[in-house]
Amino acid sequence: MQDENTLREVAKDCVHCGFCLPACPTYQLWAEEMDSPRGRIYLVNQILDGAELSSAAAEHFDRCLGCMACMTACPSGVQYDQLIEAARVWTEEARSAAPAAEAPADGKRPARDRIARAAIFSLFPYPRRLRAMTAPLRLAQRTGIDRRLARSDLPSRVSPVLGAALRLAPPGVSAAEARPLPRRVPALGTRRAVVGMLTGCVQSVFFPRVNAATARVLAAEGCDVIIPRGQGCCGALSLHSGREAEAIAFARRTIAMFEQAGVDAVVVNSAGCGSAMKEYERLLRGADGGWAERAAEMSGKVRDLAEFLAELGPAAPRHPLPVTAAYHDACHLAHAQRITRQPRDLLRAIPGLTLVEVPDAGTCCGSAGVYNLLQPAAAGELGARKAESVQSTGAPLLISANPGCSLQIAFALAERGQDIAVAHTAEVLDASIRGRPLLD
Repeated sequence: MQDENTLREVAKDCVHCGFCLPACPTYQLWAEEMDSPRGRIYLVNQILDGAELSSAAAEHFDRCLGCMACMTACPSGVQYDQLIEAARVWTEEARSAAPAAEAPADGKRPARDRIARAAIFSLFPYPRRLRAMTAPLRLAQRTGIDRRLARSDLPSRVSPVLGAALRLAPPGVSAAEARPLPRRVPALGTRRAVVGMLTGCVQSVFFPRVNAATARVLAAEGCDVIIPRGQGCCGALSLHSGREAEAIAFARRTIAMFEQAGVDAVVVNSAGCGSAMKEYERLLRGADGGWAERAAEMSGKVRDLAEFLAELGPAAPRHPLPVTAAYHDACHLAHAQRITRQPRDLLRAIPGLTLVEVPDAGTCCGSAGVYNLLQPAAAGELGARKAESVQSTGAPLLISANPGCSLQIAFALAERGQDIAVAHTAEVLDASIRGRPLLD
């Protein structure tokens, strides 16, 4: 986390102009000043000036999606990401220090909230644990128990997190899809680069076909793809939730793993992960033992898949895909990494594919890491809005570049009874390069 003096300087850049207000999803929902970036910056300033972190302030910080749409809208260039990350560290530290039996005025038990968060962060960043926990979920899906539970409010009464997790859970993957990728996928034709590939935690368990498609596309474009064994979380979930020490531990492990791989670049196919890995330099700034320098070097090597392919230039021929598709801007790709043109250019270069824009494309779908688990009501409303926007395009296919967005929007579309397929950019490119039907 940045020191207090740095945070004060960052906060001073805010001139209270209000350009962030219409861009902020939570301000759109509630029209509450303290649930806007400007309001949260005011709270940060209060705390920097010595005010105690109140439960009300902590709630306003918790309600922030961290989508960074405000940074795109801000004419003053306020680095809001640094401020909200600091605020979340403060709230997590306060939560950890609070006595388990303490009960706030609204009657909700802090222990319940801490238990839910502990369960999320002891499961989702660990692919093996997450994979083991999917077995009972798959049984419930095969027997229809999940649908019966979803129609009742029992899971949500037990825990809002459990209720949200059951609603958002994707269908199972086949045994063939679940097979681990080889450690090295050789380039096809002339080798143009040697790249490492992050497989991720949620991505590797719920969307292994996206990782497989990513490796095939990179290989087809002339890359030796190195896929280190034993990968875990890159730290994105922890970093964006204020769990700084945990994020640092995951970052160091990831840095060391890809250093050993000896690659030219590290390609990431998940927007949230790519954003977090590009923040390693700031996360480990001032760390001893050479970690600050190592983190800076790693951050400089990280590339989103679309970003990397655009820099590399196409080599593999594209076959026609006669489909109309809408493209969803994942927040941590569009706002945090400022990558919007590259994926569109790659998709428009596919013969037969017609790309249409989603209205209000810059507004978050409500996924936001684990936000849709911890703030299911707000996330549900944002998901419904996004589904309505996608439906209005008339496209039978939605393309996204983030696993959380794919789960969130697919669920919201299903709730509206819409049969719209959701695919990753890598899957669409892979189908075109291989000359196969999309999602066959």
